[in-house]
Amino acid sequence: MSATVSVIIPVYNEEAGLAPLFERLYPALDALGRGYEVIFVDDGSRDRSAALLREQFERRPQCTRVVLLTRNAGQHMAILAGFAQARGDYIITLDADLQNPPEEIGKLVAAMDQGADYVGTVRARRHDVYWRKVASRLMNRIRERTTQIRITDQGCMLRGYHRSIVDAINRCVEVSTFVPALGYTFARHPVEIEVAHAGRATGQSKYSIYRLIRLNFDLMTGFSVAPLQFFTMFGILVSLFSLGFVVDLAIRRLFIGPEVQGVFTLFGLAFFFIGVLLVSVGVVGEYVGRIYEQVRQRPRYTISAVLEEGEGIDTGETGVRPAVLPAPKSHPQLDHTEMLRAEHDPGRSS
Repeated sequence: MSATVSVIIPVYNEEAGLAPLFERLYPALDALGRGYEVIFVDDGSRDRSAALLREQFERRPQCTRVVLLTRNAGQHMAILAGFAQARGDYIITLDADLQNPPEEIGKLVAAMDQGADYVGTVRARRHDVYWRKVASRLMNRIRERTTQIRITDQGCMLRGYHRSIVDAINRCVEVSTFVPALGYTFARHPVEIEVAHAGRATGQSKYSIYRLIRLNFDLMTGFSVAPLQFFTMFGILVSLFSLGFVVDLAIRRLFIGPEVQGVFTLFGLAFFFIGVLLVSVGVVGEYVGRIYEQVRQRPRYTISAVLEEGEGIDTGETGVRPAVLPAPKSHPQLDHTEMLRAEHDPGRSS
């Protein structure tokens, strides 16, 4: 029997783009010829996205589930919420903005059929503004030098995970994490493939420059202590340089006498080292902040409702469900969350 597929799509204020997504997604999955389910995770949208997802659930309840988060938790937390609900053998993550065509899902499924347990993707002819491409290349180089994670295109969320990888991720309890990097750390046979990329047809990117910087801070501090080691080594070098500088000034004072020509140089050096000190304190603060978030043991996200029907995965073209797949084990972080499972009820408000 062919492996079943779960497709997880985080949604945040994507009202304008959901209809074309529905029109292309389900035919692409039907063409796979195997059982599948689509899990939409509404990440606290403030527009009509949740209502549109409910309508789609009512149209295709046999293969559609909708997870409604209480508040905006972020893209990666929404994906983790989907992981906790997924029942398929292969789990695919896909953005709702159609920049990665749903028709490309078949490439990821084929790669996992050939033995890959983690499928990363690289956007071909990337349709993004120039500064995003430059920033992405810069962040890739920094990440590869500070971690053991080799992800060519970290901004592409069209990725495939084997069931074993998702189970390992679900057992993790990090409050904040970068899902593709976490999946990569558990993979034994990771591969990367090239996929098509299109410009965003509606709406705008949810990642501002500030959020991109925050994401990369999370990536570096969540998977490596290299930033701390860098500033430790830099501090040692500065200390040695300062010691030599003080010795030089002492000798000049003894043999030449008082000098004032270098006063502005001293001010410049002082401001430079103060800046370095502030940056290093900020890096330490990032790690301390992660510890603080972790020890509070608050849930990473809260679920207000899960719209679902039955316990199986639809087989697409035949319309017959395969054997029931076991429901996923509850995530330890969700023990604090009261979850409401809503059966198919058109009268329930969204």
